[in-house]
Amino acid sequence: MSKQTVTTAAGSTMRGGLGGLRDVLTGSVLEPTDDDYDSARTVWNAAIDRRPALIAQCASPADVAAAILFAREQGFEITVRGGAHSTAGAGVADESLMIDLRRMNEVRVDPEAKRARVGGGALLRDMDAATQAHGLAVPTGLVGHTGVGGLTLGGGMGWLSRPFGLTLDNLLAAQVVTADGRIRRAAEDENPDLFWAIRGGGGNFGVVTAFEFQAHQVGPIVHFGLFFWPAADGREALGVMRDVIHDLPRDMNAIVACLNAPPAPFVPQQHHFVPGYALLLTGLGSAEEHAKVADDVRARLAPLFDVETPIPYVELQQLLDEANAWGQLYYDKGTDIPNLSDDMIAVMTEQMPRRSSPLSVALGYPLGGAFCDIGQDDTAFGGTRAPHYAWVLVGVAQDPAVLAAERDWVRSFWDALQPFALGIGSYVNLMTEFDPDRVRASYGRAKHDRLAHIKAKYDPDNRFHHNANIKPTEN
Repeated sequence: MSKQTVTTAAGSTMRGGLGGLRDVLTGSVLEPTDDDYDSARTVWNAAIDRRPALIAQCASPADVAAAILFAREQGFEITVRGGAHSTAGAGVADESLMIDLRRMNEVRVDPEAKRARVGGGALLRDMDAATQAHGLAVPTGLVGHTGVGGLTLGGGMGWLSRPFGLTLDNLLAAQVVTADGRIRRAAEDENPDLFWAIRGGGGNFGVVTAFEFQAHQVGPIVHFGLFFWPAADGREALGVMRDVIHDLPRDMNAIVACLNAPPAPFVPQQHHFVPGYALLLTGLGSAEEHAKVADDVRARLAPLFDVETPIPYVELQQLLDEANAWGQLYYDKGTDIPNLSDDMIAVMTEQMPRRSSPLSVALGYPLGGAFCDIGQDDTAFGGTRAPHYAWVLVGVAQDPAVLAAERDWVRSFWDALQPFALGIGSYVNLMTEFDPDRVRASYGRAKHDRLAHIKAKYDPDNRFHHNANIKPTEN
């Protein structure tokens, strides 16, 4: 590696190529010959097998700044690894420099102010454990081993979306290392353009090394219900779910799941792997309120089986971890649908039996309540703030040949849903392939143009492009 001089964010210099980077980092640097290299490069989706040239295991914002400047001087492309939960494998690329944030996973909670400061490498389960120690929670996604960073920068949908909005709606400030190696604070009162952009614009604008969130009183015990109908009842069951969800109180949330019943302890053994349709309900209110909705569901259409139980919030947050385990092969595609019309339901029930893998699922996130309180242009979130369903079609396999079939199934299913969709765009966190037309459609022209101008200010050379990329446009 050639000898270069790299100027750090603190104004000092380091010389000597890779040796110089190692000298300045408080973390460590891995090469392909190092023992820990293969485990460090591995990401959640086992369909992704890429080999970066270097992995900078950063322990501080200054480490991140040094790695960015080193990559620029040495001509490496940059990827950023937090939880590595991107289906697209955005955190790793061949012959690149991976900025690995896993060492930066500290979570500090101020229970009086109801605020949480979270390191850029923290996982949802890290934040959940720290906040729940004080009876608090930040709205996040559904899988505990997801990274806080990638989820937040794209949106963040989960059990608390109806009562408290998206993860990014609860972001108060962030520490961002931009492409010039500067460590900046982004908030309403400081670099407000950058703050607007990172709330939905993904990793296009720098490496976020810390997030400051508003937390809310939640738990420690919440209410959970799962209602499962066999495939033969699919059309009627989805219609019942539509009607129940429409009338849900604001402190309850739902997920629509088209899947095979999992071999979980709460599923009667005779129903393991049975194909069907499920409604997952969570409630933050009283047990009586939750029971009233559950009774209404049963009265409308008797399920094959159901579960209704109080559950610790931290356990709820990890309920889907095993179904979304590391080491499986994944491919997904998302689409936004305004409602569950009868015609759309007919397509759903026609497409589900065509999958090859019993692990593959279709999930619908009904978005309403607090999600809709935020103005369409208040954040860079790539989607409408009107009530709608965000659907994700997920092909899951344990064999590459099966994944190929599931990829075809997902694409065919997605095509069949487009007559009902709000355009070709979707929630950007649900993209395995970052098609430029779909990215632009997700944001809409005006918001995409605004993001492109901000990109030109903070990353004019588009160094952060292994993502749902927004190319810089000069002002």
